Amino acid sequence: MSWLRAADWFALAVAVTLPWSTTATAIFITLWLVTILPATEVGLIRRELASAAGLLPVMLWVLAAIGMLWADASWAERLGGLGKFHRLLLIPLLLAHFRQSEHGICVVYGFFASVLLLLLVSWGLAVIPGLPWRGRGVGVPTKDYIFQSSNFLICAFALLGFAAAALRAQKVRVALGLVALAGLFLGNIFFVVSARTSFVVAPVLLLLLGWRQFSWRGLIGAGLLGVAFGAVLWFASPYLRERIDKSFVEFRVYREDDTVSSTALHLEFLRKSVQFIEAAPIIGHGTGSIGEEFRNAALGQTGLASELSQNPHNQLFAVAIQLGIVGAAVLLAMWAAHLMLFAREGLIAWTGMVVVAENIVSSLFNSHLFDFTSGWLYVFGVGVVGGIVLRERDAASVPAP
Repeated sequence: MSWLRAADWFALAVAVTLPWSTTATAIFITLWLVTILPATEVGLIRRELASAAGLLPVMLWVLAAIGMLWADASWAERLGGLGKFHRLLLIPLLLAHFRQSEHGICVVYGFFASVLLLLLVSWGLAVIPGLPWRGRGVGVPTKDYIFQSSNFLICAFALLGFAAAALRAQKVRVALGLVALAGLFLGNIFFVVSARTSFVVAPVLLLLLGWRQFSWRGLIGAGLLGVAFGAVLWFASPYLRERIDKSFVEFRVYREDDTVSSTALHLEFLRKSVQFIEAAPIIGHGTGSIGEEFRNAALGQTGLASELSQNPHNQLFAVAIQLGIVGAAVLLAMWAAHLMLFAREGLIAWTGMVVVAENIVSSLFNSHLFDFTSGWLYVFGVGVVGGIVLRERDAASVPAP
C-alpha cells in the first residue's frame, strides 16, 4: 500500500512540475514508474488492455516497434523514432492505477494550481515593466508559448464547464467567479502571447461545450457567441490582429516567392509530407524515417525546398509517414476511444474531453504526441482523468445494499 501511496505523490509531482520544468517532470515520471510497476496487479493492467482506451495506445507502440524493420534509416534514428511512442505505454498503467486510487482528483487540482500560478506570473511579466527577470519572453515565464497556450486553453474550458454546472445549480456567484477566472486564461491568450493554433482550438472547444450542454441548440448558440466574441476581440486586441495578419501575409508570400517564414515552413513541410505518404501509403517508410525522407527531398534543392526537418508539424502525418494508413488509422481510433471514454455526464469527464479535443485539434498543426511536454500532458491527462472516470463508473454500477 505504501508503494501505491508513493505513486500518487509522484503523479501529483508530475502534474505540478509539467508546466514548469522538463527535467523535474522526467525525474518524477521515472519515480512514478519505479513505484507503480511492482505494486500494480497484472490483472488490473489486463483489464485496461481489454478496453479500446487502454489497448490502442499499446497497439500503436507495437506497430511502431515492428515498423523499425523496414525503415530506410540508421538504427539510431529508428530507435529515436520509437522513443517518441514510448510514453503511450503508460496510458493503461495510469488508467489501472487511478481506477483504484482515490487521490486522482488531487493530481487534477495540483495541475490546475500549477497552471494558475503560471498564469499569474505570465500576467505579471506582461503588465509590470522593469522586472529584472523576464522569463522566456513577454508573458512566457518558462517552457514555450505553444505549451503555455495549451495549458491555459484546457484550464479555461474546464472552468467554463464547471461554470455551466454551477449555473444549472443556481449558484450564480460561483458561476460568475469561474467565468471570470476562465476569462483571465483566455485574455492572456488573446491579448498577451499565444500560439496561432489557439485561435483554431478555442472556437472548436467552445462549440464542443455548447453541444455538451444543450445539444444542437447549444452548438448553434456557441457558434453565434463565438462570432460575437470574435468580432469584439478583433477590434479590442492589437496582438490578435497582428498575429492573424502576419499569418495571411506569410501565406500570400509563400504562394508568390521562396521567402522563409514560419507559415511557409509549415506549409512546405506539409506539402512534402503528402508526397512521402503517397510514396508508401499502406505501411509507410518505417519508424524513424522522417528525417531521412526530408533529407532525400532536399537534395539539390534551394530555398524553402532545401529546408530539413524531423517534424512535419502534423501528428497524423508524422505517424502516416512512418507507419502509413495503417498507423494513421490506429492513431485516429485511439483518439476516438479516448473521446468515447469521456463521453458521459460529469465535470471530470468534461475535463478529460477538453484534454483530448485540444490535443486532436492542435495536432493538425503540431506533432504534439511526439513533443515531450505536450505528449506527457496528453498521457497523464487521459490516464489520470480517465482513471477517475472509470472509478466513478465502477462505483455507480455497484448495487446499493
